[in-house]
Amino acid sequence: MYVPATLAQPATALSPLVIDASATPPLQAPARTSLSELRAELNVLEGHTTSVTGKLLGDPAGLPGQEVQLQALGERGWRTLAHTRTGANGRFRLHYLPRETASEQVRLRFGGDAGDLPAHRRLGALNVYRLAEASWYGGGGELACGGELTSATMGVANKTLPCGTEVTLRYGGRTVRVAVIDRGPYVAGREFDLTEATKQALGFGGVGEVWSTR
Repeated sequence: MYVPATLAQPATALSPLVIDASATPPLQAPARTSLSELRAELNVLEGHTTSVTGKLLGDPAGLPGQEVQLQALGERGWRTLAHTRTGANGRFRLHYLPRETASEQVRLRFGGDAGDLPAHRRLGALNVYRLAEASWYGGGGELACGGELTSATMGVANKTLPCGTEVTLRYGGRTVRVAVIDRGPYVAGREFDLTEATKQALGFGGVGEVWSTR
């Protein structure tokens, strides 16, 4: 049988596909970022606004137009309290108006994007206080919650809070966190009796208002 010459020729192997790697732009890894805290007001009375000023930095310049969040750590993890966007040089100012007293750990957070890695920065405790009338007492004797009162005993007396409850007190720019160790005061309108050591740590006078939170 006659077979045309063109059909009788063996199949020619396909030439391998060569890719010029130099023609494909390399993938660029996201840049590292950092958050700097320039000023943070973390001790405020309830009903007053707190603010945090800072800067979001790329590698190494400021990152404009990015969202930065102020977050608090609760039982279910971090939650956002406030957010804002950075200015032309990466600077930002966050404002937050607390609605109730609290003492919570807070941080700044940048979520990142296609070209920049996420970043966060812990700020410490945000303390939101209310005003409370206080006095102080000294001497010795037994404490209602157990133990002996001395001039070195840190703590407060309160009529209703359970023994061992920790409260944060602030006065004249000084802050202490102490436990309820006794009962009192028994003067109308006063909420806390500070031990002598607590009084001295705060620089408290005799009778007056302190900032209080739990």
